[in-house]
Amino acid sequence: MSAVKTLEAVARDRVGKGAARAVRRQGHVPAVIYGGGQAPQSIAVDLIRIRTLIYAGGFKTTLFEINAGGKKTRAIPRDFHLDPVTGVPIHVDFLRVVAGQSVTVEVPVHFLNEDAAPGIKQKGGTLNVVSHTLALEVAPDAIPDAIEIDLTGREIGDAIHITDVKLPAGATFTGEPDATVANIVPPTVLGAEVEAEEAAIAEAQSAEAAEEKAEEEAAEEAAEDEKKED
Repeated sequence: MSAVKTLEAVARDRVGKGAARAVRRQGHVPAVIYGGGQAPQSIAVDLIRIRTLIYAGGFKTTLFEINAGGKKTRAIPRDFHLDPVTGVPIHVDFLRVVAGQSVTVEVPVHFLNEDAAPGIKQKGGTLNVVSHTLALEVAPDAIPDAIEIDLTGREIGDAIHITDVKLPAGATFTGEPDATVANIVPPTVLGAEVEAEEAAIAEAQSAEAAEEKAEEEAAEEAAEDEKKED
């Protein structure tokens, strides 16, 4: 379970594009806390701090205690927006959490003991991951860091379904009840797909190169014609 992290913030009185730009010029990121049956609260958080948290991973599964002007609010990140060019955070949405409330979060899946899976270690099979995260409905203070799946003894052809996965107490999977999380496939299955994809890419690159060469030759011919006319 992730520990509750403290996040210092500044309350914002002004909202809108102009106010948001002013906040960013001061080295902060505009954000809002909503939900919990209360009015939305506009805040600003430190750019360096929030950027570090986002890029460290697990941001959307972390419960924060946000301190804005002495008012502390427990909330979980619901969404964030990055500048498409620089990758710098430009806005964050937090969902306010209250006692007795559950939230839906995407929790990463970690696969353990591949070396102890005969289908992978001895027979050259490949772990084909269908779902890298699982959508769980869980209490905010019981969000797991990850769901761990032990591959010990797994053979080629084995499929791991959500029913095979041990979820934390009180957590509920929100997807299809018989969803496949991963399976172990023969070494040729994914290999053939990769080879076909690589061949398609090479063919496309070759066609693009031929087209560029034809354009260059046409341009050179046009230039020679212009010289002759001169």
